[in-house]
Amino acid sequence: MLTTLIDFETAASKQLPDDIRAYLNGGAEAERSVAENRAAFGRIGLLPKLLADCGHGHTRTTILGVEAAHPVMVAPMAFQRLFDPQGETATAMAAAAQEAVMVLSCQTSVLPEDIADIPGRRWIQLYMQADHDATMSLVTRAASCGASALVVTLDAPINGLRDREVAAGFAVDGDVRPVMLDALPHPPRPQLEAGQSVVFDGMMVFAPKWPDLERLIADSPLPVIVKGCLRAQDAVRLMGIGVAGIIVSNHGGRVLDTTPAPITRLADIVKAAEGAVPVFVDGGIRRGSDVFKALALGAEAVLVGRPIMHGLAVDGARGASQVLRRLRDELAVTMALCGCATVADITSDLLTEFT
Repeated sequence: MLTTLIDFETAASKQLPDDIRAYLNGGAEAERSVAENRAAFGRIGLLPKLLADCGHGHTRTTILGVEAAHPVMVAPMAFQRLFDPQGETATAMAAAAQEAVMVLSCQTSVLPEDIADIPGRRWIQLYMQADHDATMSLVTRAASCGASALVVTLDAPINGLRDREVAAGFAVDGDVRPVMLDALPHPPRPQLEAGQSVVFDGMMVFAPKWPDLERLIADSPLPVIVKGCLRAQDAVRLMGIGVAGIIVSNHGGRVLDTTPAPITRLADIVKAAEGAVPVFVDGGIRRGSDVFKALALGAEAVLVGRPIMHGLAVDGARGASQVLRRLRDELAVTMALCGCATVADITSDLLTEFT
């Protein structure tokens, strides 16, 4: 019987092909950030209150100003048909069943129009394109498919060096591909001269910059949430140009190795935000107690990625739904045992160092 998120991870790893398993579970270079994302939660202890009245408690909260059943969201993850034939359709069904906000990846392997009629609250993630009109075409499409917010990922202007993935020979084939991007123009390839860098004179020429983000925020009909922030100084600047929210993230350790675990950066960014915008966090969450710790450090909600895909790989929509339900139930138990009847009762004084 599969009970915990680790059970689902173990089961999924046994049945996935080597290359797809490497893509899902692997990270950048030596994968130290992947390991640290999990380990950092283990260094945070809980300091419960006694004899608190938790009768009639609940996990309800608000996410970006809208009531939500709980603070666990589905993070954007690409190519979900690698893990189940229904892919993002199954994940959307699971999110709807568990009343979870889902963030659909810009690299979805199912057309956003094909899941638009599935009930539930949905945001759409995007990578800014080299051409502003191309970016805005994605924004328009997201809005037409019922998205209520955009999640703009900024921490991956180019791909990281994923050694495990390369060693396993992972490649996206023609059947599973980023279908939302099919209609977009490809940026022109610069003609490099001898001695020029493929990275700096090639790929990074087209990478987004601050003015590009400002223009997107100004033109977008949807609120823009930025994903990938680890520095308080960046958070202040992001608020200055009008972002609606900030996701503290190191891309699951998949882009740049030895970046700090997001949970260790959360409190500083919450402090910098001063309540002006909601702050979210992802990375390494495997227990409801991890969710509790993130909320105690000031997160409005958390985003969960790989565990949802483990559930999807094991048992499709039902497996993904079970993962989400387990996190919500574990959160409720942790709240009750720590003396918190509501999410609003979860405060930083309930945390302590744990070694």
